[in-house]
Amino acid sequence: MSGRLRWMLVAVISVVALGSTAAVGAAAFAQFQSRHAAPSSAETTTDVLAADRVVFRNTASGAGYGHVASVPLDEPTGARAISDLACDRVDATSTLMSCLRIVRGIAPTYTATVVDSTGAEVSGWPLSGIPSRTRISPAGDLIASTAFVTGHSYATIGFSTETTIHTAAGENLGNLEDWTLIIDGAPSAPVDRNYWGITFIDDSSFYATAGMTTSGSTYLVHGDIASRTLTAVAENVECPSLSPDGTRIAFKRVTAGSGPTVHWTPAIYDIASGAVEVLPEVRSIDDQIEWLDDGTILYGMPRTDVAGDSDVWSLAADGSGEPDVFIEHAWSPSVVRGGGAG
Repeated sequence: MSGRLRWMLVAVISVVALGSTAAVGAAAFAQFQSRHAAPSSAETTTDVLAADRVVFRNTASGAGYGHVASVPLDEPTGARAISDLACDRVDATSTLMSCLRIVRGIAPTYTATVVDSTGAEVSGWPLSGIPSRTRISPAGDLIASTAFVTGHSYATIGFSTETTIHTAAGENLGNLEDWTLIIDGAPSAPVDRNYWGITFIDDSSFYATAGMTTSGSTYLVHGDIASRTLTAVAENVECPSLSPDGTRIAFKRVTAGSGPTVHWTPAIYDIASGAVEVLPEVRSIDDQIEWLDDGTILYGMPRTDVAGDSDVWSLAADGSGEPDVFIEHAWSPSVVRGGGAG
């Protein structure tokens, strides 16, 4: 076979291979579009934001996948209301919603948006990376957001986060990394450290996680907005969530492993006594827990059999029961009580 003929044969094979690859890619994209354009596999109604509902990210396949949805508190398996707003993380009150979103494209961007009960945008700002956590203060005046600047998980070695607080109107109150961290009564040197998982006490104070990159230690910290200080309260506490009665903090605790093999277990911290109770959940839970009421917590758990799908589970906060599915095909739960924040 001549050299020219050999090169012609190679060119023909290359064209055929590229055409096959393009066909496979086109078929996969068409399948993706078909899945998300199909009728929703969940029964739906309207009116997402209202009191006494659980707001969440809908992960049921079909139209409305990834959109904000809600169900009645007293009927979590009932028809869900699905909005036109797509979010990756959400928190809500009966009148306001914080939506963290990946805007997908050739070069994805990341945004935080605050909307009212009509769906109108109140304010918004760019995020520095992949959305991770968001919370609204009890009065609805402050919005906390955490994004991964590098890394995609808190189990990733060398991950970095940015946690900020904004007013609902969009005013930036600052990055927690610029605040003063106090450990054992003394200011800590501002070396590699990360903050994430704010849970508000009121409009002047909150709890959050401080992670020390050099030592690998994590602390529950009490934040004071006026003085811009963060004071360490307890160790090995991540993603705190204050109970409705203000007496306990639900969180995830490292109970095994390290780095990419870390295992987190839900636990309860009693603020008055400092006592910690680890709850009976054998799976690793990487979520910021939400309180359904003073006796029950909620958290998201990805499904192992369907990529991109997840369920919200419930668990007794006193350790008296086993985990149970609370809402199927759901993520990032936010409990909206009568006129209050989630």
